[in-house]
Amino acid sequence: MSIEIELKLQLTAKTAKKLASHPLLAGIKPQKQHLLNTYFDTPKLDLQAKRIAVRFRKKGWQWLLTVKSAEPASGGLAMRSEWEAQATPGVFDFSHVDADDLRQFLEQSTGDLEPIFTTDFRRQIWNVPFGESLIELAVDRGNIESRGNSTPICEIELELLSGKIDDIFGLTRKLQEQLDLHPAIASKAEHGYNLYNKVPPSPFKAKAATINGQMTPVEAFRSIALGCLEHFQRNENGLLAGGEAEFIHQARVALRRLRSAIKLFAPVLPPEFVTAYGQTWQTLASALGDARNWDVFLEETLPPIQAAFPDNRDIKRLRNEARQRAKSARRSIIRLLAVSEYPRLLVEFTSAIYALTDTLPMPLKEFAAERIASHARRARKLATRHATLSPEERHRMRISFKKLRYTLEFFAPLLPSKRLPPYLAALSQLQDELGLINDHVTAEALIGDVLAKRPDGPIHGWVAGRQGLLVNDLTGTLNTWIAQQTFGK
Repeated sequence: MSIEIELKLQLTAKTAKKLASHPLLAGIKPQKQHLLNTYFDTPKLDLQAKRIAVRFRKKGWQWLLTVKSAEPASGGLAMRSEWEAQATPGVFDFSHVDADDLRQFLEQSTGDLEPIFTTDFRRQIWNVPFGESLIELAVDRGNIESRGNSTPICEIELELLSGKIDDIFGLTRKLQEQLDLHPAIASKAEHGYNLYNKVPPSPFKAKAATINGQMTPVEAFRSIALGCLEHFQRNENGLLAGGEAEFIHQARVALRRLRSAIKLFAPVLPPEFVTAYGQTWQTLASALGDARNWDVFLEETLPPIQAAFPDNRDIKRLRNEARQRAKSARRSIIRLLAVSEYPRLLVEFTSAIYALTDTLPMPLKEFAAERIASHARRARKLATRHATLSPEERHRMRISFKKLRYTLEFFAPLLPSKRLPPYLAALSQLQDELGLINDHVTAEALIGDVLAKRPDGPIHGWVAGRQGLLVNDLTGTLNTWIAQQTFGK
């Protein structure tokens, strides 16, 4: 078995032509290959469910059987376990797979394996010495085909042959100085499965944290932060395609979780890292927040107002203005994603995450307990006097509950499995109710902005009244949460 450490970058055909003349490749003669691959799975796609890829590859006159077991990629970087051996097409011999459980699973599945999709591409390879490393730079151009449909391939793969992960990022930064290269996280296999399943792009939600008690706090942060980055990147194409509301919502949640994670782990992170990246995402987060506010106003807040006052002339004005501002907010998001600094930020941030080392020796469970207790105390202090809170304090309470929920979700694998679900359910209910209150606070501001030159009317009164009712109804939910035993110290 080998561990494949690879960074994938998207590029246009025009940029691919420029690559060969890059100074870093001067004097290095490229190898050229034609690679034809057929990927196999069971009719129920059992291999895909386990994130396993099995393929036959034709490389010149040689046939290879490859098995890959992959971890999710973030910032374009993926680490995969890989087994490869010479083979006869159609003969599945997994004796070279030295992971017993995986080999047994594959052998049991052999009778059900069938072709799912093919990738057919031409590859140019440069073995580039960089820093203390030797890195294979491969440019792949071709197509993926399945069930009569196809999608193009045009990408760079940087694979660490020997040396340090840092050098892959260093080489990428050098290339990005002259070329438009964007970190990509979807493998050819993932594209192939999407083509086979005819899966349209869909909003991607946060996945459960994959930490364990043997990790250090910094190792846990690395796993959590890369998960947040994957969460954002997998919604990126949806944002660029016009920003369906749920893509915007999930991208916003991803950045909120990422920024919360940086603050949560700040005591064990280098101050310069926290300073550099704690606010880096603020501009993009603000643009997403602006678009989300207008979406919520149009889809959730405005319809009941219109139902209550169907003949009010200001309703149409509000709707039209909100639609225009929502479109403008989406254009702002697309512009931010289009600037050259954005793909560079993805590389820099991913590199910085991998470069982190432990500065404070502390068991992860002890660290988690302390951080959970700190967030719970802050939220509880506000919750116990909720009846007297000002709107600003209630907003701080909502943020405190949100941070507490993210903290519990991040540390969930370390927490009692029976106590956590009801506790999170109470937090979720609180967030929903506080979110509705905040939506109406935001609606007041949006209405005041759009109707600034008009006197307050029934719309203003309806929103204020609805907000008051929601605040009164919050008491029971807060008391339910307060009565529960907290986690941590």
